[in-house]
Amino acid sequence: MSRTAHIVRTTGETSVDVYVDLDGTDKTVDIATGVGFYDHMLHQLGKHGGFDLKIAVKGDLHIDAHHTMEDTAIALGQAFAEALGDKAGVVRFADASVPLDEVLARAVVDLSGRPYMVHEEPMDIAPMISTDYPTSMTRHILESFAYHARICLHVTVLRAANPGQKPDAHHVIEAQFKALARALKYATRIDGTDIPSTKGVL
Repeated sequence: MSRTAHIVRTTGETSVDVYVDLDGTDKTVDIATGVGFYDHMLHQLGKHGGFDLKIAVKGDLHIDAHHTMEDTAIALGQAFAEALGDKAGVVRFADASVPLDEVLARAVVDLSGRPYMVHEEPMDIAPMISTDYPTSMTRHILESFAYHARICLHVTVLRAANPGQKPDAHHVIEAQFKALARALKYATRIDGTDIPSTKGVL
């Protein structure tokens, strides 16, 4: 059974082309959103989730990165939802904790079909990474992805820095994406044949 999806989303602000293979060969290629750090995070998602991803985006970066990052997350969520199909046989629930030096992040996933997102990260991280990634967008990216993938997602930064030190925004955000990748990897695994719900549908 092929668990792949190809989503093309075009608006007056962006053009997004996303391909995902949930049972990939560990080849994340051709990720180009025009936002360097965002590309780096999407590579983490593919690499540590074991998904094959192809993402090509043209956005109104002359304004800012908001529309580009948001619409990419929407299309990626739609691709995951389509690739999962009726979710027969999936594990459904999974969690993962990932350290990145001084940072510890945890992601918990339920492929419930009911979009919900809880997000906790430090309020005092730097407002920008490089010149094009507003750190305030991380929550919105995760929220947009969860809503359109139709999953319940909790992402929490359990530790952001050693005592007396200021959080490193790069590490704080990267640990979240890696934790999400691992939780999705485990939740989307095939572990049977039935739909894992007493309702008979997800």
